[in-house]
Amino acid sequence: MSQNLNLAAIGNGTIAALIDTKGRLSWCCWPRIDGDPIFSALLGGEEPEAGFFDVLLDGQVASSRSYRRNTAIIETILENADGAKLRIIDFAPRFKLYDRIYRPATLVRRIQPISGTCRITIRLRPHFHWGEQRPKAVRGSNHMRFAGDDFTLRATTDLPIVYVMEERPFVLSQTATIVLGPDEPFASSLTDTAHNFEERTCDYWWEWVRYLSIPFEWQDAVVRAAISLKLCAFEETGGIVAALTTSIPEAPNTVRNWDYRHCWLRDSYFTVRALNQLGATRTMEDYIRYLTTVIASEPSGRLAPVYSIVPGTHLEERFAPALPGFRGMGPVRVGNQAAEQVQNDGYGHVVLAAAQMFFDDRLPKRGDKALFNLLEGVGARAAEFAFEPDAGLWELRGRRRVHTFSAVMGWAACDRLARIARVLDLPDRVTYWSDHANEIRKRTLAFAWNEEKGSFVDADVDGQLDASLLLLAELGFVRPDDPRYVATVEAIGRDLKRNGYLMRYANEDDFGLPESSFTICSFWYACALDLIGHRDEAREMFTSLLARRNEAGLLSEDIDNQSLELWGNIPQTYSMVGLIDTAMRLSKTWEEAFWRGS
Repeated sequence: MSQNLNLAAIGNGTIAALIDTKGRLSWCCWPRIDGDPIFSALLGGEEPEAGFFDVLLDGQVASSRSYRRNTAIIETILENADGAKLRIIDFAPRFKLYDRIYRPATLVRRIQPISGTCRITIRLRPHFHWGEQRPKAVRGSNHMRFAGDDFTLRATTDLPIVYVMEERPFVLSQTATIVLGPDEPFASSLTDTAHNFEERTCDYWWEWVRYLSIPFEWQDAVVRAAISLKLCAFEETGGIVAALTTSIPEAPNTVRNWDYRHCWLRDSYFTVRALNQLGATRTMEDYIRYLTTVIASEPSGRLAPVYSIVPGTHLEERFAPALPGFRGMGPVRVGNQAAEQVQNDGYGHVVLAAAQMFFDDRLPKRGDKALFNLLEGVGARAAEFAFEPDAGLWELRGRRRVHTFSAVMGWAACDRLARIARVLDLPDRVTYWSDHANEIRKRTLAFAWNEEKGSFVDADVDGQLDASLLLLAELGFVRPDDPRYVATVEAIGRDLKRNGYLMRYANEDDFGLPESSFTICSFWYACALDLIGHRDEAREMFTSLLARRNEAGLLSEDIDNQSLELWGNIPQTYSMVGLIDTAMRLSKTWEEAFWRGS
């Protein structure tokens, strides 16, 4: 059976892993979320021989998997023809310890017999160096070590080591524990420690979720999306990856497969904004800390569109030839050439990501003049480069133009800086940034509106329809009832929709015609429909998108235009952000649905 993206994610802000419906741990990078995949079976072709961690139940005929409610803990049930059942519990420890968050590069797997005679085989087969090395296990007293050039993994267990090392079948008579982590000995009872970690991790997620300001409708979907976004934040630096994976193609047999385990200024802003809407502002505070380091590392003021989650690390794009790719559809890419591109919308996204710091009274440390001064430097570049040709937000690799969205984000940077200056009581700076914003808006409208097409277009030369134009009202660049915006939304729905979902654009790019719908664009469209007064149609679109989630509630980057199968990297922050934004916009209010009972 072919691999699919019916995967669930676990993690703790340091590492993350993906688990399939049978409990196979098929993707995990080490020692952080952008590292070497010790479990790489997801990109190992149709039948990988290594790069995974699974539990086989003799005679297995069924499996089911679900998150423990409101947590990042996964439970998988395996059952055989005789009625024997077992449960696999997987999580990465995360909880408060000594006034800080404990989030080690550690995975915990607990295997519990439920009924009958469970004869199992455990296969623990890590890979190093992107599938080039399969380290040989070295036995210890109650652990196995897998030594590589860069790090050593230790698997500690209360099972007989010989069963695990030699993959011998045995009968599971009581709960077993395997903890995979750094090469450090356990100083306490493995069983008690793992059980304690499980309870405290569960408590952490319950506590985090209970303070989210969720909508009345679609609560479970929003909570799962919020947790998924949280798993994409690397808390040590504050960077946020666009997805947990690399090289899953946007469509079958296409070379459009990229490494998304890095921090795009654009994607990260959308993630911060979505979590802010839910009241989870800590990610924003951490991200601002990350941004200050990024900005300080660029003395020219010119920002790249994407950075490593550890600023200063190069993102040179290369191939990993030992891995055949998802369903054998390589190449597998490490790094991303987009870091070398000019994408001028990023300056606006930096300012927008930080803006709430100046307006939110809940924050322990509000934005101050020092942060404003830093952002003014970014705003200066936003104004300077607003009409400089660039690759645009869709990262076209072979052509530069003056893109409408990039110019609009230059306007947004200046507009928000004027608003911040007003809060800080800096009237001269209010005037300065307002004047820049007005000038950019005037120049942008002059080329962005195409009278012949009767819509806004994406660039100053050969302008076409583009889904990013749906954001013009959301950003405040035009009013939702502006006839030009309404006409653009209607044109995009007419010309970019394929089998119910939206393309980014319909014209050829560097790699030919796009073949799949870009999931965030359909969420943008649903929000735009609501803005122009078509709420019923917007809710219908949103309900359809919810149906595209996999069984674990996750969305990837793309939807196949024919099969409606998920494609692209997963979980895609863009897509999970779109789910949250749209649910918050379209849900009945608590007052309407709960107190009024409507």
